[in-house]
Amino acid sequence: MRRATPRAPSSAARRAPRVRTALAALLPAALLAAGCGAGAVRVPVPTPDAATARLCAGLRLPEKVLGHERRDTTPESPLTAAWGSPAIALRCGVPRPPELRPDSQLMTINGVDWFGVPVDRPVTFTAVARQAYVEVTVPAAYTPPGDVLIELGAAIAATIPKKPEGQI
Repeated sequence: MRRATPRAPSSAARRAPRVRTALAALLPAALLAAGCGAGAVRVPVPTPDAATARLCAGLRLPEKVLGHERRDTTPESPLTAAWGSPAIALRCGVPRPPELRPDSQLMTINGVDWFGVPVDRPVTFTAVARQAYVEVTVPAAYTPPGDVLIELGAAIAATIPKKPEGQI
């Protein structure tokens, strides 16, 4: 009778635990994405102070931007909004952009001053010189991005008061 000698596990057997571990790590992310529901857009919620949050809560945003319907955001918050696909995302009550300087180049559209980052190909704009900073991320698919700012600027101008002259 031959005695079985221990063999080294095959390469497939050695990979199996790693594959199971990787799949187990991905499962929560897959469930989270599935739980978001069709149409929900993940938009990080800012954490402004109470006064800024009150200003942002009064922001009356349009149901459509560039003809695109408003979408649900996750997590749900009165400080965030989204439209279209790819999503145009808005966050009210964000911190002052760290790149913003007194000599930064601003774009003024219908009375709202916007600071774009990056400057050479703006994708994220922040309404500045207001008592709350409002950030709008415009995917490259929407050209020119200023059209989005025109549509959202009216609500910002009507709701978020300007800072004293010379403050950004």
